[in-house]
Amino acid sequence: MVTPEYWQGKRVLVTGGAGFLGSNLCHALAGMGARVTALDAMVPDGGASTRNLEGAGVLLVRGDIRDTEVHSLCEGVDVLFNMAAQTSHMGGQKDPVADIAINAVAQVRLIGVMREAAPKAIVVHASTRQFYGRPRSLPVDELHPVNPPDANGVSKWAGEQYWLLENRVLHRPVVSLRLTNCYGPRLRIRDARQTFLGIWIRRVLENEPFEVWGGAQLRDLTYADDVTSAFLMAAEQAASPAAAGQVFNIGGSPPVSLLDLAGKLIAANGGKGSFETREFPADRAPIDIGSYAADDRAFRNATGWAPAIDLDKGLKLSLDWYRQRLADYL
Repeated sequence: MVTPEYWQGKRVLVTGGAGFLGSNLCHALAGMGARVTALDAMVPDGGASTRNLEGAGVLLVRGDIRDTEVHSLCEGVDVLFNMAAQTSHMGGQKDPVADIAINAVAQVRLIGVMREAAPKAIVVHASTRQFYGRPRSLPVDELHPVNPPDANGVSKWAGEQYWLLENRVLHRPVVSLRLTNCYGPRLRIRDARQTFLGIWIRRVLENEPFEVWGGAQLRDLTYADDVTSAFLMAAEQAASPAAAGQVFNIGGSPPVSLLDLAGKLIAANGGKGSFETREFPADRAPIDIGSYAADDRAFRNATGWAPAIDLDKGLKLSLDWYRQRLADYL
């Protein structure tokens, strides 16, 4: 369980704090009395939005971790939640130089600043299951070989490893969470840049058909509130022998096929909605990882975390949230 008293008065920096997962984390932290600064580049093609932080009561600083002066933001922080990243698979393929500049080079820059400004701060790094590549078997645990399917996976892997070096060399409490498909309030839904489920949600609410590519692939999904609790619990226990310097998979509901997921989304919308199946586009098929499901028992055992929102409930909560705010997120 998350310990609200732990966060009272804590100084916290959330990079990527106006994005989907970062903003949900900011709301939770501020609600428990933490003093929160959100740093975000507010890139138009990303998931950041000032609407994501409405009512959160946090300080939003607009800036890119590649070149913004971050020393003053990092100075004296107790916890850094490092959520800033370039996450687009196709974006990384089209411009791998920019991709690695954000996901690796800028991470090294941030690490250098943190060594000077907050040498004892806890760091929880947002990572991804992406660089496992096509799984050899399911579910995938942390010992699965790393075999990135695209440029974005390579850069994310490098960024994670630089942070883990901070633990191995300087003994900073660092935990990296490798996330699967995440969904819920504040997700970018205008298109599929963050996740395919974003555009599915939009189409269902607009009463338009959505596309299911393939359909047999398995996915496990984690609701935003469960992701938030995972990050908070990782930070609270980052200095413990069971967590310090570790990478953990974060899963969620039991895996479902994309076809079954499409049916569940329509059911969550009161039975309203439709979809069309099609083959993967030629440019995306080579980087598709096939089926994926996380083995997250290591994190559950280390922290006591477990997802509280099952898939059916999470889909309904998501649709209800966006139904009232659809125009703001298109």
